[in-house]
Amino acid sequence: PCIGQWDRSDLKGQEKNTIVHSFNRNFSKRADGNPNTHAFVGSPEIVAAIAIAGKLDFDPTKDKLLNELGEEVMLDPPVGVELPSDGFDCEDSGYIEPEKDGSKVVVSVDPKSERLQLLEPFLPIGREINDARLLIKAHGKCTTDHISMAGPWLRYRGHLDNISNNCLIGAVNSFNMKTNFIKNHLNGDYGGVPDTQREYKSKNIKTVVVGDHNYVEGSSREHAAMEPRHLGVCAVIVKSFARIHETNLKKQGMLALTFSNEKDYDLILEDDLFTFVNLDSFSPGKQLELLVNHSDGTKDIIFLNHTYNKSQIEWYDEGSALNLIKKENL
Repeated sequence: PCIGQWDRSDLKGQEKNTIVHSFNRNFSKRADGNPNTHAFVGSPEIVAAIAIAGKLDFDPTKDKLLNELGEEVMLDPPVGVELPSDGFDCEDSGYIEPEKDGSKVVVSVDPKSERLQLLEPFLPIGREINDARLLIKAHGKCTTDHISMAGPWLRYRGHLDNISNNCLIGAVNSFNMKTNFIKNHLNGDYGGVPDTQREYKSKNIKTVVVGDHNYVEGSSREHAAMEPRHLGVCAVIVKSFARIHETNLKKQGMLALTFSNEKDYDLILEDDLFTFVNLDSFSPGKQLELLVNHSDGTKDIIFLNHTYNKSQIEWYDEGSALNLIKKENL
């Protein structure tokens, strides 16, 4: 209901309309995938009253309705109980206690399944990133939904490779102001973000994503970090991060970096190559230096900030936080 799953039968297309709901998220396309749906949030009681009246301007504290006898009536104020009077009683919680020795437990997943796929540990990106390509320079607002859309894609949430086909398809390319339309530097053609990145990955070409302010605000959707990582993106460089996404990138063993000078965002051009000059000395509190080689032969040096502590740098070196946990506990 709050991630674009509502399959509406009352609209023919993306018509302008207004709804009132009690879900706590009401930004664009959240309810039904329609950018022209204007959603307002109300309490469950108010939403129910408006639904009964069939009018958005209905005020249950003042307005009257006609009953089946044609009489004017008012809705009684709702009453209810906060908690069940007999407490919470559950005969079967569904909890299955794990085996004391889990080493022999086999999780079997059909390799042909389109919805489930066992995760493979990410390989470390390493301390040497030279001549990386720009995947996309995102313009303006870029939320979790821009990077990993929900709605019909949720059927693949247990299959990282399949759901990665929605990676960054909602992000606006700053060079043409289009979505899911970026330059493939291997052939000069323009195409979708996931397909282009998959081609880079097949050629072992590392890539960088550049973003604007409050990059990847919204939910804590970890797919927004896992998908770029799975497809081969090694670093995300932005003006500022939404806090949770910054941490998620770190957990997946990627570089989450911010411009020391925000104006350096404007220096990034479509055909640039990126080399991290001092990544070999990556350490807490120390800026990273980025050499940007432009296609016309000119160069820029950009300084990048980060918030990695010692443990988080270990996540990067091991390939992910999970890789480190596994290493320390086996």
